[in-house]
Amino acid sequence: MTTINQICENIVNDVSDALGAAIVDLESGLLLAVAHNVPYFTQSYLDAVAAAAVDMFRGKTVNTVEKLIASQRGTEVRQLVQEVQMTTEKTFHFMSVVPGKTNCLMVLITGKKANLGMGWAALRSALPKVAPLLP
Repeated sequence: MTTINQICENIVNDVSDALGAAIVDLESGLLLAVAHNVPYFTQSYLDAVAAAAVDMFRGKTVNTVEKLIASQRGTEVRQLVQEVQMTTEKTFHFMSVVPGKTNCLMVLITGKKANLGMGWAALRSALPKVAPLLP
């Protein structure tokens, strides 16, 4: 049986200019799986990136905006952010909540030589593979 770490490793190996892939628990900020090929991706570095991803999806300001939207619409408060693409000086970050596992986030980090469409395609095709393996 394939593990979530192996799925992350496959993405890193299959996507041109991929640097790393991970699955983050959005409640605790813990890394559930990770694969990378970058020497400076130490555990403390990976933990900091995971914490930043949690802030983007479940942070205080995001929660405040979600409450405001629910209030204006007269609906129940929901977690609205599903996907985020972030660009830094040298990297692309693709992030998506795992369908059916709303407290799990899958992340792919690539260099800027990567094709954006391929990054999203790789991430989205992995989501249904990891979902049944997550708590």
